[in-house]
Amino acid sequence: KIKSTFETLSKRFKEEGTYNKVRLMYQGEAGFGRISKMSSCWAPQGIRPSIPSHYMREYRYCYGAVDAQTGDSFFLIAGGCNTEWTNEFLRQVSQAYPDDYILLVMDNAIWHKSSTLEIPSNIELAFIPPYTPEMNPIEQVWKEIRKRGFKNKAFQTLEAVIDKLQEVIQGLEKSVLKSTVSRQWTRLLFEND
Repeated sequence: KIKSTFETLSKRFKEEGTYNKVRLMYQGEAGFGRISKMSSCWAPQGIRPSIPSHYMREYRYCYGAVDAQTGDSFFLIAGGCNTEWTNEFLRQVSQAYPDDYILLVMDNAIWHKSSTLEIPSNIELAFIPPYTPEMNPIEQVWKEIRKRGFKNKAFQTLEAVIDKLQEVIQGLEKSVLKSTVSRQWTRLLFEND
């Protein structure tokens, strides 16, 4: 369905000349907090590594969207996952790409389907089937962010978590993001573009 929607939109806007292009972007949210994520690591033989950890339940959430064709991305660090923050994210994504129409692929979180959701005129939502996060490639982006900045780390403050998250996001190369979210059907889709 996403493929046919994208093709229909691309054809329509090409004929109308309303938008420069149609972007296929994968969207999602992830929580980042002070609770340490333990993972395997290398250590000299016979030495057991010591990894600091604590269990402070303080979080910030990150909304993100990545363009399947170019690797362009947009991230927003938020205070929560709810309709209010989703509206803010959609507004900012719309403003970041004002000349483009965005087909935003997302999961079925309750705040994505709220009656008070405000969808900008240059954004259309497309939903993956319920309970299938593996179908949304942005999940691999969150995994990469966690690997780069949150593996075996303990943060003393929530501000330190936010700083690390910003640092990792700013260090993500477009080529890495593009290859992370690219799928065979999207590559074929863009060959015709």
